[in-house]
Amino acid sequence: MCVTGGAGFIGSHVADALLAAGHRVLIVDDLSSGRKENVPAAAEFHQLDIRSAEAAALVRDAGVEVLVHHAAQMDVRRSVADPAHDASVNVVGTLNLLEAGRRGALRQVVFASTGGAMYGEQERFPADEEHPTRPLSPYGVAKLAVERYLYFYHAEYGLDAVALRYANVYGPRQNPHGEAGVVAIFLDRLLSGREAVINGDGLQTRDYVFVADIVAANLAALGRTGFAVYNVGTGRETTVVELYNHLAGAVGVARPAIHGPAKPGEQRRSVITSERLGKELGVVPDVRLEDGLRRTAAWFAARSAAART
Repeated sequence: MCVTGGAGFIGSHVADALLAAGHRVLIVDDLSSGRKENVPAAAEFHQLDIRSAEAAALVRDAGVEVLVHHAAQMDVRRSVADPAHDASVNVVGTLNLLEAGRRGALRQVVFASTGGAMYGEQERFPADEEHPTRPLSPYGVAKLAVERYLYFYHAEYGLDAVALRYANVYGPRQNPHGEAGVVAIFLDRLLSGREAVINGDGLQTRDYVFVADIVAANLAALGRTGFAVYNVGTGRETTVVELYNHLAGAVGVARPAIHGPAKPGEQRRSVITSERLGKELGVVPDVRLEDGLRRTAAWFAARSAAART
């Protein structure tokens, strides 16, 4: 089993769970955003770019039967500034592995897609998998393109594939730098004594799903035959203001956030339903936001304290 992006936030949690379930795990990660410290000791680590001939040879020749694909250019703003780079990594890099896999032993792909960027400005709340797909960034366009390629590989070569459309994932190991999740950014600023900035009025909503629920969806997808797409979200909308207040309370900081200019083109509401995931794979994301945020805050606080010693 191969986990791409396995040194990253989500991929490393998935790799941990696969190892705990008794699987042999290869990790492919170029460490452009992942961290070596996240790689489980029992995994076989290969520092490779997914676009490289070396990565293709590994997938083709190492007996990889299942590819759990999390490696990506994940910065939405960078995708807007440089769509060609985004497509090079997220589309061409994926095709490099799929072509290698079909020449090897690959029989299933579990793909980390996006629910947050897939549907654009929603018509229905929460969005199900049949909602029109109108991504508003090259990042979202690339994720949709890979889903379409996976359907082609299923139809043409019999490759089983599951695309998991994640909501806004948060949890321990999330990177607070760059175009990262707002939970990690807020915690980093709260714990370092810096001001947290909310874009605009902060009433924009997102669906925040804890990483443990994402891991459960990945494990449930293993062995699922055919081609399928599943949302992985909570169906619950939370404003950025509410999120900040939860996190400030979790770390015992009374300092209010400041409001900056609204981000141009930012989606106002985003929330997805996991009803299909529950019915077909028996997974219902059920970690309450308040509980998940407390667990995440505790991890960031411990990391911050360790850095000061």
